[in-house]
Amino acid sequence: MSEAPLPRPRTVSPARCLDWLAEGWRLFAREPLPWLLAAGSFLLVLTLIGVVPLVGWAITLLGFPILGAGLVALADDAAHARPLRLVTLFDGLRRDANSHIMVGVFHLAGALGIGFLAALVGASAALTGALIGPLAAVGLATGGFMLAVVVFTALWLLLIMALWFAPALIRFHGMEPVPALTTSIHACIQNLPTCLVLALGLYVLTWVAMIPAGLGLLVLIPVVAGAHHAAYLDIFADRPALTDNASR
Repeated sequence: MSEAPLPRPRTVSPARCLDWLAEGWRLFAREPLPWLLAAGSFLLVLTLIGVVPLVGWAITLLGFPILGAGLVALADDAAHARPLRLVTLFDGLRRDANSHIMVGVFHLAGALGIGFLAALVGASAALTGALIGPLAAVGLATGGFMLAVVVFTALWLLLIMALWFAPALIRFHGMEPVPALTTSIHACIQNLPTCLVLALGLYVLTWVAMIPAGLGLLVLIPVVAGAHHAAYLDIFADRPALTDNASR
């Protein structure tokens, strides 16, 4: 794997989130048909994998970051006015496949570990309450559930932080999986207010996209891919993406 120098993550303003989303929309609007085809293929592949008996859910967790790497590659092509090809969606298996697969394994193992730990916290509190008495059982079960939710949310956010920039760091900086994951966490924590604003915006947009029978996801996925690419360039690259790419 080739290596490129990695600049230190920069701290950017939460207001940049709007610029990233605007850039994602601009990239989509410039070539909507290839993006719609890529987004439809992304959803179709994950859906078909998900219905595989017994192991479909696990393969979906494994495959999501791999296909995400393809979306990052498509966004990079769009930002540099290169032709968008559907095969690029599968670049996570075509280039640096071992590294992207390891990120997928981390996603699967992390999701399983977080779910197990949260369930263990809630079950332990409920069991302790049951041993003490009925009134204590209700109080501890409620408290245990709330604690489990807090633990699950905190660890899940940490997992998302690790996965957010990892595919781009592997693709564009030649990083190995573990450094890419830890660098992604560092960058997200350094830009925590910005990441929280972006997460809130994406949460709202996801619900809006789901209203028309989920068809809005065909637009939202390309917009998020473009926003992700713009965020990566803003925080990691030698120059901001938005002003440079606008002149291309």
